[in-house]
Amino acid sequence: MNTVHVTASRNYDVLIGAGLLSSLGIHAAAIKKANKVCIVSESTVWPIYGNMAKKSLLDAGLKTVGFVFPAGEASKNAAVYLDLLNFLAENQMTRTDLIVALGGGVVGDLAGFAAATYLRGIPFIQVPTTLLAAVDSSVGGKTAIDLPTGKNLVGAFYQPSLVLCDTDCLNTLPLDIFRDGCAEVIKYGVLYDPTLFAHLAEKGLEFDREYVITRCVALKRDVVAEDEFDIGARMKLNLGHTIGHGVEMQSHFEISHGKAVAVGMAIVSRAGVAYGICDQNAKDAVLQILERFGLPYSCEFSAESLYLSALSDKKRSGGMVNLIIPERIGCCRIVPTPVEEIQSFIEAGL
Repeated sequence: MNTVHVTASRNYDVLIGAGLLSSLGIHAAAIKKANKVCIVSESTVWPIYGNMAKKSLLDAGLKTVGFVFPAGEASKNAAVYLDLLNFLAENQMTRTDLIVALGGGVVGDLAGFAAATYLRGIPFIQVPTTLLAAVDSSVGGKTAIDLPTGKNLVGAFYQPSLVLCDTDCLNTLPLDIFRDGCAEVIKYGVLYDPTLFAHLAEKGLEFDREYVITRCVALKRDVVAEDEFDIGARMKLNLGHTIGHGVEMQSHFEISHGKAVAVGMAIVSRAGVAYGICDQNAKDAVLQILERFGLPYSCEFSAESLYLSALSDKKRSGGMVNLIIPERIGCCRIVPTPVEEIQSFIEAGL
């Protein structure tokens, strides 16, 4: 087992290793002496891991209730969020009790936002069951729900009390969902670490999971410690996301987050070459590794439609959008770009 300690407005550990889900109860019982836990999960994950999580909590002497919602991004909305808040109130959850987010990024975002706002904040534990959630959304304290006009437009920065990443949970992931997480893993290599990128390029889907997850979490830990509230260096973690969110929206979320981010990274890399920012070899390496992992690097949507989606991106600041563009593998640049130039930039990358 590896441990990454995160220093933020709330300090916490990220535990990474095989078989950790069975120890959930022990860790939960140690947090603020909680006596009741609400497991928040979704309809795909709960049948696989719900009973294991519940048994661990009950064995630790914790009263346990469960809130399960339909799987998918479409459930990360205001209606389900209010249903969850009402469920917490009906079950008389208090500030000394806690929420466990058992699932992927949708579960973590929704449960985390509920934890941030119910009774003005109660503790919660992230238990990511997907690779994408393990290396990205479970760490760093971003919580949110979607609005019809865009992703993650209502949310809060609220750090978990613990992240418990059981790598065995990845064994039940469909390959397509595992590939989604690979896009975020590749992103860390492009952003910060040529050695990580080289390991991924060599091993492909057979990469060392514990090493790679630990390295990605450690990289994100360092970024969060420097810029918890996403006003500076943390913006780099949005590599591929501004355009990627547009791809998701234009597909009505039929294209998953990881694949959309892969397309976004490819577009900014190609456009970066056209604008004299990205090295040709770096662009080629990005496209090659995406192909090696079976991830898309093009889309059918027009530059205009992706541009219109970018206008509703939460990272827009007035008339500017901060684009993250690779210069070379392991080094990316934040490029503040006027909104009216975004469409031309996207066009150059399609």
